[in-house]
Amino acid sequence: MTEPSASSRALALLALLAPAVALAHGGEHPALTVSEVMGWWTWDPLVLGTLGLSAFLYVRGVRTLWRRAGTARGVRRWEVGAFALGWLTVAVALLSPLDRLSDLLFSAHMTQHELLMLVAAPLLVLGRPHLPALWALAPRARARVTGWMQHSGVRAVWRAVTGPFLVLLLHALARWVWHIPSLFQAALRSEAVHAVQHLMFFGTAALFWWALIRGRYGRVGYGVAVLFVFATAAHTSLLGALLTFARSVWYPIYEGRTQAGGLDALEDQQLAGLIMWVPAGALFIVVGLALFAAWLGEAERRVAYTRAELPEEGAP
Repeated sequence: MTEPSASSRALALLALLAPAVALAHGGEHPALTVSEVMGWWTWDPLVLGTLGLSAFLYVRGVRTLWRRAGTARGVRRWEVGAFALGWLTVAVALLSPLDRLSDLLFSAHMTQHELLMLVAAPLLVLGRPHLPALWALAPRARARVTGWMQHSGVRAVWRAVTGPFLVLLLHALARWVWHIPSLFQAALRSEAVHAVQHLMFFGTAALFWWALIRGRYGRVGYGVAVLFVFATAAHTSLLGALLTFARSVWYPIYEGRTQAGGLDALEDQQLAGLIMWVPAGALFIVVGLALFAAWLGEAERRVAYTRAELPEEGAP
């Protein structure tokens, strides 16, 4: 029987990602146990402060809004639940042992990024965070901010930034540019650069999902949404496939860090590529198909409305 290829082993490891957290802290160290790795929680004060402030503003805003308008008015219960799940996903991505593992394993790093872009960002957008944030302010401050947001210049900038084609371009650039070896490895060497990388990944993903979920598809049409979802699926899958089938290591900084886990750097890279390619691609396809179904439904409703407006044959 022939020995399985590196890509086959990487594919098998995709299904075993959870047990794979018991990995080395560098090639010169012995294998770590799960209990050791689970103690790798990081309590970054900036992340904790941001998460704490966002939770405080959201809860305060929802309570104020519901007292004024009635429970579940303005922001529905399921939207509050979506925000809570998105908030927890950010905490897992940036505070859990996954954050330290990302310095040792490219596959863990990829998992962290996909959690931020494909799970946290859409859930937080579904939670309508802008409304609770406004209602968390004092009445005078809320009136000033609302007035500023209604300014024609501000609205024009927001409409441009959340336009589907610009969002598609920005998110694609963030994904591809930050996977250039020199930039990706710079993020591993510098906490400041790493923070910028995370902000660009999350920020462009949030704009992407905002345009998709809260976008103006009454004006541009569901067809555009379907187009840019499948375009995003295509280019992210391509990047994942390039990582999976590469014959050399893109990020030499990971070499020697994964041996105790039974992976070499190339296998780890293949696993990272599969994580980007398979789960991310599948999610985009599901969203694209849902939008396509909505597009067909909208077309049927318009046809039915047009027929209802037309006079019957022979009618005066």
